[in-house]
Amino acid sequence: MEDGPKGEHLPDRLATETVKFITDNKDKPFLAYLSFYSVHTPLISRDDLKQKYIAKKNKLGLTDKWGKEGERKVRLVQEHAVYAGMVEAMDQACGKVLEALRQLGLNEHTVVIFMSDNGGLSTSEGHPTSNLPLRAGKGWLYEGGIREPMMIKWPGVTKSGSICEVPVISTDFYPTMLEMAGLPPRPKQHIDGISLVPLLRDKKIDRGAIYWHYPHYGNQGGAPGSAIREGNWKLIEWFENGRLELYNLKRDIGEKNNLTDKYPEIVKRLHNKLIAWQKEVDAKYPSPNPEYKP
Repeated sequence: MEDGPKGEHLPDRLATETVKFITDNKDKPFLAYLSFYSVHTPLISRDDLKQKYIAKKNKLGLTDKWGKEGERKVRLVQEHAVYAGMVEAMDQACGKVLEALRQLGLNEHTVVIFMSDNGGLSTSEGHPTSNLPLRAGKGWLYEGGIREPMMIKWPGVTKSGSICEVPVISTDFYPTMLEMAGLPPRPKQHIDGISLVPLLRDKKIDRGAIYWHYPHYGNQGGAPGSAIREGNWKLIEWFENGRLELYNLKRDIGEKNNLTDKYPEIVKRLHNKLIAWQKEVDAKYPSPNPEYKP
């Protein structure tokens, strides 16, 4: 994109470009994929929003507080004024797109999906986020890293303000949008995902297990591993040493109590499923670095 007016803010510009695209294609089916650069590092906010949240922080008497996640410090209080300003700017940009849909008469004929691609950054690069009561954050297989905010608006189908407790995952988007558009599924193109249309119609589905695979290190402190969630149970496998961790997320959302010794039969069942899934999707694994010296 060419530069706009001096002082232009990127989230607003991206919203403007999205509105232009929608306007140009309003008379035919379209898919607008708006992927913000914020909230993300580098941590830069509009100054007016930064000052707004500095004032709010002072009014509430908030101060920073830190804990530990492995060798990393982790933020325990959400009081980062710059980050708050970035969130509001993104929120305003989303509102700009939604208002354009209304003005163009597309509001009641357009599905809107909002989701984050990872949990808040709490253990690195300015530590702008506290994910409590969730553990850790971006780059980790704990809930702070993989549990996201998600909203789906499907006019005439989803009930306003309704909440669905069934776990879903981003690979579900493709088969969901195909069914929404009246198109047949393409199973060779989406091995992992399922259509969420029944859930959006307030029907029950057998979700089955969902999986994550993170076979590398990240600059947030996380390590290579995989995870499986089935119902309220979640198992994490760490590749460095083969360590397994089992949590009951209904009773322990903060993943504080590793239950592998207490429920060995559940560990075995979930681990076998995880291994089978890794083989099915041809999951890639890290290999030891021959140059590594402890």
